[in-house]
Amino acid sequence: MTKVKMLLVSMLVALVSMSASAQTQGKKQETVQFKTSAVCDMCKKTLEKAMAYEKGVKSSSLDVDSKVLTVVFDSRKTSVDNVRKAVTETGYDADGKPADERAYNRLDDCCKKGAH
Repeated sequence: MTKVKMLLVSMLVALVSMSASAQTQGKKQETVQFKTSAVCDMCKKTLEKAMAYEKGVKSSSLDVDSKVLTVVFDSRKTSVDNVRKAVTETGYDADGKPADERAYNRLDDCCKKGAH
């Protein structure tokens, strides 16, 4: 009876590890960082909220002091260029690519370049 139990436990462990391995292999998670024109905590809130609505984006975080936005995304659903475009369409520069002018004009005054 103990041999049967050990065999069942071994099979269960093998099955669980194979399942975990398959799930890990299917994910294509990438991280990208952009130097932005963000200047304040309001910018942080605006950018992080906008990124949350982007298809494939898992998380984002803006370091206000360095103006660097870090974005984790699923490369099967979006690309670095799409994420960069989303940043510029929110009204902020991204790695030298200028912000969309209409989006920039809609930003709060405290979020505009030179405001601080």
